[in-house]
Amino acid sequence: MLSLPNLLTLSRIFAVPILVFLLWRPAPLDYAITFVLYCVVGLTDYLDGYLARAWGSISRLGQFLDPIADKIMVAAVLVMLISSRKSNPVPEIHGLHLIPALVILLREIIVSGLREYLAGLQVSVPVSALAKWKTTLQLVALGALILGGALPDQPWVHLVGIICLWAAAALTLITGYDYMRVGLRHMD
Repeated sequence: MLSLPNLLTLSRIFAVPILVFLLWRPAPLDYAITFVLYCVVGLTDYLDGYLARAWGSISRLGQFLDPIADKIMVAAVLVMLISSRKSNPVPEIHGLHLIPALVILLREIIVSGLREYLAGLQVSVPVSALAKWKTTLQLVALGALILGGALPDQPWVHLVGIICLWAAAALTLITGYDYMRVGLRHMD
């Protein structure tokens, strides 16, 4: 139960409040520290799955916690990048760019509910390769947006984040549709 892969997944969950705290005070130094922590957290996302498969220690706890850790982190960082604070009156995600952020948040909620419903029916919906690309694009987008806050004199970094956010939202719609199509077959 407390294997290294599971501990890495748990560390991602415990890192979320720290990420939120650092993003609460959006000075370039805070964003730089947040970016480093975010990269470490992203690395644990890769490592926990890799180690679980390599060591043959895939567990039900890990399969349960891994997507939750991803969703918690993505949702918390998205909300913090959307919010505006006195020290940063213009959020990193605003205007028309709220659309992909909302698409991502809503899809995560819908798919989580669908997975819970299907689990009650003992129907497993494996994560597709496209969904893994979606997650990767989300992580890159949010990382670039955080890094953009650390480098305000480099607007291209922010632009990369916004472009990746839109691309992630497009994949989010495609993978969300795939999950809904599978799920609807099992509903009365």
